[in-house]
Amino acid sequence: MTQITLQTGPQRRRRWSEEERRRILATAFTPGAVVADVSRRLEVSTSLIYKWRKQAMAGQAGAAFAPVVLASDRAAAVALANTTAIMLELGNGARLTIGAQASGALVTAVVRALR
Repeated sequence: MTQITLQTGPQRRRRWSEEERRRILATAFTPGAVVADVSRRLEVSTSLIYKWRKQAMAGQAGAAFAPVVLASDRAAAVALANTTAIMLELGNGARLTIGAQASGALVTAVVRALR
């Protein structure tokens, strides 16, 4: 038997908080996840998930994608700060290396300038 949800009243659209959006995006785009499966399980339109992702990647909606690494001691944090986090190879053969200590604003500005 198919389940049907009937919404009545003045507000027929579901409202998602920023925290819920971030959680859904993290779930949908983890390695090995299938967006369609996540959308069915969480009862969210697939197109809405992709819209949120596009907004997050454009810096809207107060969200951005960045991996987080927790270091248990100061020495590990210092060693991590001195490592390469991102290496971009451009079409003309030039390479851009971005260190782990670079701020998100700096990385965003450099990548936008290279477009």
